[in-house]
Amino acid sequence: MPNSSGGISGSCVSCAAGWAGVIRDIRRKIEGQPALEEAFALPLGRASQIRSQQQRQRGWKLYSFHAPEVECIGKGKASAPYEFGVKASIVTNNRRAPGGLFVLHASSLPENPYDGHTLRNVIDRTETLTGCPIERAYVDKGYRGHDAQNPRRVFISGQKRGVFGVIKRELRRRSAIEPIIGHMKTEGHLGRCYLKGRAGDAANVILSAVGHNFRRILAWLRELLCLFLVRLCRVLAGPAPLNSPS
Repeated sequence: MPNSSGGISGSCVSCAAGWAGVIRDIRRKIEGQPALEEAFALPLGRASQIRSQQQRQRGWKLYSFHAPEVECIGKGKASAPYEFGVKASIVTNNRRAPGGLFVLHASSLPENPYDGHTLRNVIDRTETLTGCPIERAYVDKGYRGHDAQNPRRVFISGQKRGVFGVIKRELRRRSAIEPIIGHMKTEGHLGRCYLKGRAGDAANVILSAVGHNFRRILAWLRELLCLFLVRLCRVLAGPAPLNSPS
């Protein structure tokens, strides 16, 4: 167990030196063997990248040996300033629905793009998928400086200008998407993807959204079945009809 005298840094230095020796030893043993050099080129390159990259360096960094597509996403929160994974976009309806809030569009956003630069594409795909034009869109503060085709129909959380009446009430409901994302992470395996590569990340987001919609449909059918059974029990338990006098 490391103590306050610098045991952590000493162990890190020895670990880095040990991995450097392992990499050099593997390269020395496979030298002059084209088949082995080709087979070990990718893993040795990744190991060298992880060993040589610095914490504060700019540009692309490798965070996972087995999943090089993993990215560092800044959250801006004190409890969780960073998350490691792939950014995803989730669209849901704003108005309350009898069956709950459904996911209208879901997609992965590789290469960690700025949120505002993805809004136009997300709105267009959602309108194409649903077949209905989006009257108003409500987003969080990460979408400042967005590239939406009609910026007047996009409202950002905390916005004061042009917010009144129905728009003000609907803007307060923007946070209703947070529980949906939480359910998708815990119940729909959106929090951790077990599929490989960027194609697996894209498929995992879509499947998590489909699973959430199916759970909403099953919950609505469950409530409908309960109402039907209650009505049926009341009918069967009703008083028996009286016999007519002869």
